[in-house]
Amino acid sequence: MKKKHHVIPGVPVPVPYGAHVVEHGVHFSIFSRHATRVWLLLFAHADDETPSEEFELDPERNRLGDLWHLHVPTARPGQYYVYRMDGPRDGPDGHAYDPQQWLLDPYALAVAGQEKWGDHEGITPGQVIRSGRLFPKGIILKEDGFDWSGDRTLRVPLNESVIYEASVRGYTAHASAGARHPGTYRALIDKIPYLQELGVTTLELLPVQEFNEMELLWENGSRRHLRNFWGYSTLAFFAPNGRFACANQRGEQVREFKEMVLAMHRAGIEVILDVVFNHTAEGGMGGQTFSFRGIDNTIYYMLEDDGQRYKNFTGCGNTVNGNHPVARDFILHCLRYWVLHMRVDGFRFDLATILARGQNGDLLANPPVIEQIAEDPVLRGVKIIAEAWDAAGAYQVGSFPSERWSEWNGRYRDDMRKFWLGSASLSTFATRLCGSPDLYDRPGQSPNKSVNYIAAHDGFTLADMVSYNHKHNQANCEDNRDGDNHNHSHNFGHEGPTAHPGIRAQRLRRQKNLLATLFLSQGVPMLLGGDEFGRTQQGSNNAYCQDNDISWVDWDFLRRHRSLYDFTRRLIAFRAAHPALMRTRFFSGEAREGDEPDIRWCDPAGDAPDWGQGDALACRLDGRPECIGADQSDDDLYVIFNRGDEPLEFALPANADDRPWSLAVTTQDSPPVFSGRARSRLTVDAQSVTVLTHSRLKKSSK
Repeated sequence: MKKKHHVIPGVPVPVPYGAHVVEHGVHFSIFSRHATRVWLLLFAHADDETPSEEFELDPERNRLGDLWHLHVPTARPGQYYVYRMDGPRDGPDGHAYDPQQWLLDPYALAVAGQEKWGDHEGITPGQVIRSGRLFPKGIILKEDGFDWSGDRTLRVPLNESVIYEASVRGYTAHASAGARHPGTYRALIDKIPYLQELGVTTLELLPVQEFNEMELLWENGSRRHLRNFWGYSTLAFFAPNGRFACANQRGEQVREFKEMVLAMHRAGIEVILDVVFNHTAEGGMGGQTFSFRGIDNTIYYMLEDDGQRYKNFTGCGNTVNGNHPVARDFILHCLRYWVLHMRVDGFRFDLATILARGQNGDLLANPPVIEQIAEDPVLRGVKIIAEAWDAAGAYQVGSFPSERWSEWNGRYRDDMRKFWLGSASLSTFATRLCGSPDLYDRPGQSPNKSVNYIAAHDGFTLADMVSYNHKHNQANCEDNRDGDNHNHSHNFGHEGPTAHPGIRAQRLRRQKNLLATLFLSQGVPMLLGGDEFGRTQQGSNNAYCQDNDISWVDWDFLRRHRSLYDFTRRLIAFRAAHPALMRTRFFSGEAREGDEPDIRWCDPAGDAPDWGQGDALACRLDGRPECIGADQSDDDLYVIFNRGDEPLEFALPANADDRPWSLAVTTQDSPPVFSGRARSRLTVDAQSVTVLTHSRLKKSSK
């Protein structure tokens, strides 16, 4: 017998860029094709205004192809660094080199800058920061030896996933959150018992990669008191946001982020990140230069033919040149790092259609970067979700060019809202409920291509959707011009909060109906954090710059709206218990050998519906394993939707064993009433959802 040797998990080989601690010093490397001179600046302290050492890289000795590299024996972990570069500028080729401009390493693993969230001491509105203590510096980090003991790869199947979208800061900053360290990764750990009780499987975090929340301060206008709260303006793609950590000036944010991920995993909760590879914090021409513009402007960004303007498909001033081979490698290196080293479980890509655009901005049939992300060996097991549109009008929901990617289903959001408003047809509603086969029923695809949601960070919260007819974004100081004007919302006769009991009851019912619709639909449900207990943004549908009570989750609402929370928790548990609601294949609607089809649609009389008219609909889901595509059987389900203004009596389908249907879920205040022989009829309220179950008797074995 061969002797068994003790082995330990291997460490993935680092990418050839960044600052790497090696024996006898630190090795630095950075890409630039068009720079003619490069300097490395080292600092002893985060707020130093002048470097302790500066090295000019010799093109003959310190350049290999487009890779500039330098080994510094005296450098050590805990120091800080930036670069300077010189090269062509101010010409038609689009280069923007400035030898006095400090440049942050795009591969920096941690960034030192503001110690606390909202700290703007010394920053002058309108000031361009080229150097000095206010400029963010990369931190030289060595392997921290983080103990991942007890970590496990969860890989929750898409059909079993319940995604919960939240902001690290917004979820825990309010005093009512009771967090010991408000607005931080550690505060999220405090909320794990709550997330477990709710039934969440997957926490989707708004951007946590380093961004500058004080960017609006530089506008030198009425908006300079506002902050970039959402974080969709990335500064350093490898670095976890330091202001979400309790300590951050020596790279502690990396450890604190890992602690959060490990704690979530131990609790059985995945962590996926909202990532922004479509634009950067540098903005348009004349904006702040932090790194990419001064390193190689023509490589990293899409430029107009004159070289003096950026193509702006993002609405944010610049567009990342994601299908350039260099930018493509950068994106893949970054994603792999977050999976291998930070142990995250997936990504949601903001304005992902940008990644489908070629270097001239045209949409590609087979975009290389999208295919590479889909096929990358490291990323094969993680969730990848596209926001399949961009600000230039491209809309690829149902046509995003990859089988591997799931999609935020914006059509689901709009059609389900419109259905309960009475403006979407029964056929449209049924199509969305079935996982949007009109969009996704193709070879190799399943209903889990569709990430279904009623509300997300961008737009009205669920409570505001039933409380406001119009957006109220005045606090953004843009004269209420920003934000979507098409919200498909209804205030039930009064704009905003009201003490009127009738209106409050109608609003609560509508929220329950929308939540029930979400969790009874085929596909992957996503819940906006706080919607389960009626969180409000006071009518704002674009709270990207509101670092205050508008955006913060007020946990007092959990106490005030406990019944809504309890209803949501039961809905999530009901879904988890019923494989018929988590199918991995589309319905066929066809019966076999006289059996029931996998789904049968009915009108109140029990007949086939008239899809073009009416306000009520029911469907029977067959729970046999061969019908749901699962290893185990499920109950048969009968789901009734009545969006009309009058109660309706529904004829219930007979079961082969003559056993009656049982009430499982209802959005009504009191249970619906059974009547008729063997409880064959059911009267449901106006504006309600009701779910019945029929348990199949197991055959005894002889």
